Amino acid sequence: MSSVDHDADPDAPSTTVHTVLALPLRREILDVLREGPAPVGTLIERTGAPQAAVSKQLRVLRENGFVEARAEGRQRWYALRPEPFAQLADWLSPYRWLWEDRLDRLGDRLDRMEDEETT
Repeated sequence: MSSVDHDADPDAPSTTVHTVLALPLRREILDVLREGPAPVGTLIERTGAPQAAVSKQLRVLRENGFVEARAEGRQRWYALRPEPFAQLADWLSPYRWLWEDRLDRLGDRLDRMEDEETT
């Protein structure tokens, strides 16, 4: 029997990493924050989402440990926290062979093509 709660609220704290990342706007916010800490205004501008939507998703990301916030003057700056990404990497590690083998074969093929061009 599966332990997945299919009726889980995706906005509730303590939601799984996978559920938190399921919403495209949350992933967009995380993508912007990969470049470094940013204030809410930058996140709104870069995602094109309304302020209320960005604020709601930042709350979910913060409550689930993906981001941290700090006040600087009148702005709140958000930054990524590494722990949930490490958890996700750990979960993905048994599946790494799926793409690593293919990437290795692609690399080998590209090397052979390069060798063929130079001979």
